[in-house]
This record gives sequence, C-alpha cells and structure tokens, in this order.
Amino acid sequence: MKIVVGLGNPGKKYNQTKHNVGFMVLETLGQKLNQTLTKKDFEARFTTFQYNEEKVFLVEPLTYMNDSGRAVGPLMHYYHIEPKDLLVIQDDMDLALGKLRFRTKGSSGGHNGIKSIIAAVQTESFNRLKVGIQHPQRSKVVDWVLTPFNKDDQITMLDAYDRAAAAIVAWLDGTEPQDIMNRFNG
Repeated sequence: MKIVVGLGNPGKKYNQTKHNVGFMVLETLGQKLNQTLTKKDFEARFTTFQYNEEKVFLVEPLTYMNDSGRAVGPLMHYYHIEPKDLLVIQDDMDLALGKLRFRTKGSSGGHNGIKSIIAAVQTESFNRLKVGIQHPQRSKVVDWVLTPFNKDDQITMLDAYDRAAAAIVAWLDGTEPQDIMNRFNG
C-alpha cells in the first residue's frame, strides 16, 4: 500500500492559497488518474484505488495544516502503512516559484504540517515532494502563505502541478528515488 498526502487548509477561505499547494497537486494527480476524493474518515478526505496491483490512498487532511499528523497518523496506523510508503506534498518558501524537490527524509525545515506528521509517524524518514512558492519579499510569512498566487504566478504553478503529478506517478511506478530527484528536482 502507498499513501499520497497533499497538505493544505480546509475550507473555501483557503482554497487557492499558497499554503494549499499540496491540495492543488493532489487534485491535478486525481484528474490524471481519474480519481476523486469522495470518502471522509480519519479527519481526512480521500480515495483508494488499485495502481499497478497495489492499493493507493490519495489524502487531504481536513485538519488545519499545523495539525496534519492528526489525520495522517491514525490512517496509516489503521491500514498498517509503513512510513517508506508515505509521500507528502508540501509548499516550500525556500524554493523558487514552481521548482520541485523530492526527498526521502529530513527535518521539517520549519514547516508545521511536516512537524505534525513527523510527530504522528515518529520518524523523519518518509518521502516529501516540495513545491516552491518562494519567500515573500515584503509581506509577513503568514500573510504570504495564506494569499492566492497572482495571475502570472498561477501559470507557473499550473506547470509545477503537472510536473509534480508526473513525479508522483513515477514514485507510484516504483522509480528509484534518486532517479526521481535527477529528473524532477531543480
């Protein structure tokens, strides 16, 4: 079994904000795989399907970003999913707009959603796909991540969502992490 978790905040107020990049990538992936998140349980919205003879979960936590582990941990525990089979899609202010970075482990890097998941799964050894939203020039971080992209940046991000979905499909196909990094990072 594999689980792909897109991080974001629930509710229309946060719908197209920078902090919801994980949700937007997951929606793009769902469209490509013809999957819709219709189930609600474990404080999450999700779907399950078979891919290459393996059960796959696509998950959006319905908790707020900083509490994402509250949904992810119990779901993984209930279905006996190992951390190595977890891929979390997150926004990253330290990456240029639209850049991707696939990693197999690491600290939270100050991302509270990742901190929450690390606490819930009790390891830093799980896959992450970081999507660059760049650092704010003049605004506060909280204001930056909770505002939508401007029209020019939306075009860049639509391409990033497509590339991120392709990276996730490569991971689901069993491509080696280093090969995913070589192809999609940067």
